Amino acid sequence: MSNLKGNLESISLIDVSQLLNVNRKTGMLKITSGKSQGVLHFLNGEVIHAETQSDKGEMAAYQILEWTSGSFDFVAASVNAPTTIRRSVQDLVMDSARVSDSRKRLHGLFPDLSSVPWPKLAGDALLEGLKIYGEDKKIVPWLDGYRSFQDIMDATGLNDVAVLQAAATLKEAGRLDALQPELTLRVVTLKGGLFKKTDRLEVATHHEHHWRAMGPYEGGIERLRLMWPSGPAVENVHFTTMEEAIIAIPKDLQSAWGLDEGSVVKVRPAP
Repeated sequence: MSNLKGNLESISLIDVSQLLNVNRKTGMLKITSGKSQGVLHFLNGEVIHAETQSDKGEMAAYQILEWTSGSFDFVAASVNAPTTIRRSVQDLVMDSARVSDSRKRLHGLFPDLSSVPWPKLAGDALLEGLKIYGEDKKIVPWLDGYRSFQDIMDATGLNDVAVLQAAATLKEAGRLDALQPELTLRVVTLKGGLFKKTDRLEVATHHEHHWRAMGPYEGGIERLRLMWPSGPAVENVHFTTMEEAIIAIPKDLQSAWGLDEGSVVKVRPAP
């Protein structure tokens, strides 16, 4: 078993890991599942380290062990990885099942990571009487009604289970809502004129009313976060009577962002 290859439709990663464990193998198990890639490092049959594009250590191992499609390739080699996992393969498999169940439950509560968590209470009152510990508390400062779950994960380095578990605790206590402020709009060029500024975005007044009905934005909206091909941008916005399906963007910003007229962008309020 110097090399072992296969696809996950034929054998699960749990079975592969247990096979390598029984045979006390040392090397790297590389896995590709769609656009996701990961690696499990084995030493004498035990997993000592795991990595994915978003995690390292135990959480990466749990994430990998959930994959059910793709391919794997085990290469026997000396280990050149840190020891971030100090539990048996059997324990890892059992905990992986627990984390998988938690992830399914949490994604049932929050099915869209682009939704924006908004706490209904401020300061110490938000957490009073609740059991939120350790890393889960790291998400609290990021709950501002503007950042999405995905934004919080990217900013804190925490995985979806950690972020969503803290949010679920607050939601179940009636202290948090998950908002859906993001809109998909079609780009048109903002036309300038003698009395018309072209240094801002323009969006239909209808959307202003829609957003201001949501708690975080009821005081008014001055800027929008726009997602373009290379990432997010924040610009001032003016609301006016216009077609609801479009967003008017100055020509210079369209050029800077690589957007053509007719392109589709996602927007939501920004602080």
